[in-house]
Amino acid sequence: MTADPTIDIANEFAAVTVRRVATRNGVRLRVEAPRSCTAIDLDPLELEALTWQSHDALAALLRTPPPDGS
Repeated sequence: MTADPTIDIANEFAAVTVRRVATRNGVRLRVEAPRSCTAIDLDPLELEALTWQSHDALAALLRTPPPDGS
């Protein structure tokens, strides 16, 4: 089995690595933030739900700092 390629996206504010991963529950998209050592695996419905959001709704996430220890 070959490893899926990763995609690195960065600017002066953030850097993420995105790749497809196989889990027990199916294929997910893993989004990793190396600077903060955090990652999340998103399923197709969670990814689609992102497309339902406006830029304003996503900007609201940026105004809320993550909890300590994340």
